[in-house]
Amino acid sequence: MADNKDILDSLYPFTGEGGTRRDMTAAIAEACRAKAEDHLATVSAFFAEQNDRVARAAEIIAASYRAGGRLLAMGNGGSSCDASHLAVEFLHPVTAGRPALPAVNLTADTAMLTAVGNDVGFGHVFLRQVIASGRAGDCLVGFSTSGTSDNLLAAFEKAREMGLSTIGFAGKDGGAMATSDALDVCLTIGSDSIHRIQETHLLIYHILWDLVHTLLADDRWVPEVDETIHRTGDPR
Repeated sequence: MADNKDILDSLYPFTGEGGTRRDMTAAIAEACRAKAEDHLATVSAFFAEQNDRVARAAEIIAASYRAGGRLLAMGNGGSSCDASHLAVEFLHPVTAGRPALPAVNLTADTAMLTAVGNDVGFGHVFLRQVIASGRAGDCLVGFSTSGTSDNLLAAFEKAREMGLSTIGFAGKDGGAMATSDALDVCLTIGSDSIHRIQETHLLIYHILWDLVHTLLADDRWVPEVDETIHRTGDPR
């Protein structure tokens, strides 16, 4: 119990015995400030070191769209929400004048995910979809806060074999994703906090979305929008 109390005290120092409500309120406010400063420091450090990689990732995605490809997104847990968010940004642009672009969220089909996970193994849930739906010229984007998700790595390796472009979002030291030859670019957030990693991932793909549209606009390129894209997100 003593060890557990030490851990809790380090995580929530304002809940210890003997403090007043005013003390707790002040401590919580200080915790908010500290977390916000940590967020800003994490973001600043990332862009100071990897700004060129973000630009390269935007060029890769734009090149895929320019050639008629699609964006495929994947992730586990909270990162599956980032995959979903990234896909909908391109499918349903919120800025006037930006065209809808085809993007597929590989985490969306629960029947497929649970069938493959149950019958073959969870390590195959994205691999099977890449095999079935991925085509040369598409771009596969994967999110992992640790950079060690086996099911993402398997999908990236198959995507590379099939001629897809590959972009990874990772955290900490980037794990196996940062050193894998199967990724064209790995954007790694150098933090041990899952929250700071995911917050920075969100900022990066919002920036990527804007950069990709800017690159395509510079080419005066407008995609042909088929009605099936609006219904399914898949024009093929």
